[in-house]
Amino acid sequence: MSEISNTLVEKAISVGPTGDEREIATILRPATSPVEKPALVWLGGYRSDMAGTKAIEMDMFAAEHGLQAIRFDYSGHGLSGGEFRQGTISRWTEEALAVISASAAKRVILVGSSMGGWIALRVIQEARRLGLPFEVAGLVLIAPAPDFTVDLIEPHLSEAEKQSLAERGYFEEPSEYSPEPNIFTRALIEDGRSNRVLTGMIETGCPVHILQGMKDPDVPYKHALKLMEFLPADDVVLTLVRDGDHRLSRPEDIARMKAAIAAMI
Repeated sequence: MSEISNTLVEKAISVGPTGDEREIATILRPATSPVEKPALVWLGGYRSDMAGTKAIEMDMFAAEHGLQAIRFDYSGHGLSGGEFRQGTISRWTEEALAVISASAAKRVILVGSSMGGWIALRVIQEARRLGLPFEVAGLVLIAPAPDFTVDLIEPHLSEAEKQSLAERGYFEEPSEYSPEPNIFTRALIEDGRSNRVLTGMIETGCPVHILQGMKDPDVPYKHALKLMEFLPADDVVLTLVRDGDHRLSRPEDIARMKAAIAAMI
């Protein structure tokens, strides 16, 4: 195990074309291990930020093992600029690709939580399409929510929510995790349709470990089973946590996340 370093590099990266730039806040932990190992990249969930429990624990794991760690906030989240209501899967994927590219990491392990699991899969697809110079060496997906706008939101919209989308461009619902309501925009939902990944075989080219709570009220564990059906070519491990919720941030859940990352390394 390498000596723990407390050196963190904080900087903002400008992402997007002229007129649509977003200042993306990033925190980079440089590698200290003399052996080249994959960097860890945190991909947070909807309305989550890089200061959350799991993101910090991933960073501390990196520190203990001398790994490079990359955390950032999507536009409209945390310390980053941009309007949350303009956020879409396409924009947040673009930001993730820009942050990873700016880090100069050659091999990465993507740790994606909830919506971050969807972003992780899109990062792989887009990096391959664009020929970007980094390789994804592993995926650790925590309560992954690929295609959640299509599969988990649209089928359950009430008439009032549909009317609000049509007339106001968004609808709100109470959040269990914040006093502020969740806001889902028409742009997010329409963009989600063009970013679907559960439409055919997904070839990640790397091992995948999915951690999923069976008492998750937001992303049913059957959604994780569905995701596995689209990963027939990969080495996939699914850990179902019988009493686990959506956050999976208890000490025993964190231990599972760290064990999954360690196995990837």
